[in-house]
Amino acid sequence: MKILMVLTSHDQLGDTGKKTGFWLEELAAPYYIFKDAGAEVTLASAKGGQPPLDPKSDDPDAQTAATERFRKDEKAKQALANTLPLADLKAADYDAIFYPGGHGPLWDLAEDRRSIALIEAFYAAGKPIGAVCHGPAVFRHTKGRYGRSLVHGKSVTGFTNSEEAAVGLTDVVPFLVEDMLKSNGGHFSKADDWHSYVVVDGNLVTGQNPASSEETAETLLGFVKEPRREARGGTQGSPPESRPGLTCRKLRVKYPSMKLGYLPGY
Repeated sequence: MKILMVLTSHDQLGDTGKKTGFWLEELAAPYYIFKDAGAEVTLASAKGGQPPLDPKSDDPDAQTAATERFRKDEKAKQALANTLPLADLKAADYDAIFYPGGHGPLWDLAEDRRSIALIEAFYAAGKPIGAVCHGPAVFRHTKGRYGRSLVHGKSVTGFTNSEEAAVGLTDVVPFLVEDMLKSNGGHFSKADDWHSYVVVDGNLVTGQNPASSEETAETLLGFVKEPRREARGGTQGSPPESRPGLTCRKLRVKYPSMKLGYLPGY
């Protein structure tokens, strides 16, 4: 199994003068879900090299067993310091792709033509595509069948408007993930703020927030181990409850401190 994880290279939080980047837990938890299952994991980023870490994800309240493990893992940290640039990647070389969040992807990966082309290639090949929290921002310009948005007619989730308001960044980010997915024709659903929630539609796996990162990765991994016939995109236009291959799960809060840890206090 070869799984590609793509991170942001953007480190500026709009015009605030503050830093952003990728969210550590959203990298660390999926990384070990994949690695512990025997997958070969490749870390990449928009520009390659060391991607920027959102400093708020380094706060004590945002830590989990996975983030602590990552900090002690020299091999993982070396891989993070030397991520491959998107220009060097081909969908044919991997079995699945996964996008962690953090606010950075809203500025770079959402607009990056190489990322867009990579996602579209995975989708066309029927390979699993996963994104969590702000990660679904990468679907802003991706296209699926008939030139429509890749998420058109699909059930999806991502960081909600109310969660963005809670962290005080509604007027800072270039767009809201929830609004974008809806405007692109996605059937957006969500759980209560900061609860783990995962939605599956065809080969697309999305998670709502940082607490959803582990479950999103586990779900994606299941598709790599047991490919689904309908993974090529399911049935567009049918209601969620009748669409083949669709799963929506509202899950317990696995990390009760995650809400406080994610509030950036800007």
